[in-house]
Amino acid sequence: MKKLSIILMISLVLSLVVCVQGQAEQKMDRTILPIQPPKHEPITELDARKAKAPERFEVKAPEGAPNVVVVLIDDIGFGATEPFGGAISTPTFDRLADEGLRFNQFHTTALCSPTRASLLSGRNHHAVNVGSVMEVATAFPGNAGERPDNAKYVAETLRQNGYSTAAFGKWHETAPWEVSVSGPFFRWPTNSGFDKFYGFIGGETNQWDPVIYDGVTKVEKKDNEDYHFTTDMTDEAINWVKFQQAMTPDRPFMIYYATGAVHAPHHAPKEWIEKYKGKFDDGWDKLREETLARQKDMGIIPKNTKLAPKPKDIKDWEKLTKNEKKLFAIQMETFAGFTEHTDYEVGRLVDAIDEIGALDNTLFIYIMGDNGSSAEGGLVGTYNELIVLNGLYGKETIDDMLARADDWGGPNSFPHMSCGWSVATDTPTSRWRLRGHQKRHGDALAQGF
Repeated sequence: MKKLSIILMISLVLSLVVCVQGQAEQKMDRTILPIQPPKHEPITELDARKAKAPERFEVKAPEGAPNVVVVLIDDIGFGATEPFGGAISTPTFDRLADEGLRFNQFHTTALCSPTRASLLSGRNHHAVNVGSVMEVATAFPGNAGERPDNAKYVAETLRQNGYSTAAFGKWHETAPWEVSVSGPFFRWPTNSGFDKFYGFIGGETNQWDPVIYDGVTKVEKKDNEDYHFTTDMTDEAINWVKFQQAMTPDRPFMIYYATGAVHAPHHAPKEWIEKYKGKFDDGWDKLREETLARQKDMGIIPKNTKLAPKPKDIKDWEKLTKNEKKLFAIQMETFAGFTEHTDYEVGRLVDAIDEIGALDNTLFIYIMGDNGSSAEGGLVGTYNELIVLNGLYGKETIDDMLARADDWGGPNSFPHMSCGWSVATDTPTSRWRLRGHQKRHGDALAQGF
């Protein structure tokens, strides 16, 4: 199998769509979009029976152009998953890493919207007016939250070169004041290069009861007793690609599959959470040490790498009370179950593409983290993240949250873990995503196709 780095992915795709192949291709100028049809001599024959129509003009992708799938997982650190020395099982991530390449230098902006804008446009986030998350955009250039017309996403380049394009899951690239029936819809997915969109527009959603848009139309979630949004968006992605290939098998596709996971709220089916029962009872200090050792053994980091200092506000695990340890372990079990469940759903998409015989010609990019693990849960985590986001940090007690332990991760909760786990899953670095807007480096990425 061919193996290509994410750094080369955008330039590879762009070079493919501007190349000239075959007689029909020679008539197309792919250097300027949209591609214009050839000019024809005027038809002077007055008898329609004798007049000859010119050849139909159609933009097709270059012969052999690969399908492109970009999977983007939300808010998870470099050292969280097994392919990068972590403790969380991710069989699909493992598979693609083993069949392709894995990288330890994936630089991000430390926030959701800017990283996504950079990834989709191939530009610095300030160059596309996304200097921060959309909800805190300002009137200043570079952070106005309104992508200019000349900042097209790679999906638009591919679409105008004969690709079918679709986005599923989290968007977070449209300013809040543009999210209504009045639009404008210019910065929505279906006007940003994607033929199809199914997902949510904001930064997060309830995985059990999400706010979903199909294109620009708000739709209700499916009537399913076991409903979970990650499963739903995967079903939609699988159905789309199967229909697309059935109808137009000669047309390559691009899928942007960006989960709400594992951004808070940490919602996962109970059976996935229970798989990790007791596995984090030794605490975040031990997890950091074990992860660092595995990373060295795997050659992911240099042998002389030292574990970065832990932030002073995070207590040593051994100094915690019994109830604190119990609560914090449940939080990490939920985060781990959420992560593995998400990886399973990615695996269903991979298998579906394989079933239709398209995987061998698919450039598959699996990015495990648009930034590091989030510390928005604070020092003790939260049963309801909205408490913290509304400035009421500290209003929940350990005992209050522990009384709701059985519901943690379920439909009655809206939880986030303690930032001690954020540091642990970001091993070998010292901090996390967002808090203080520290720049995160090295979020895990693996690819294969």
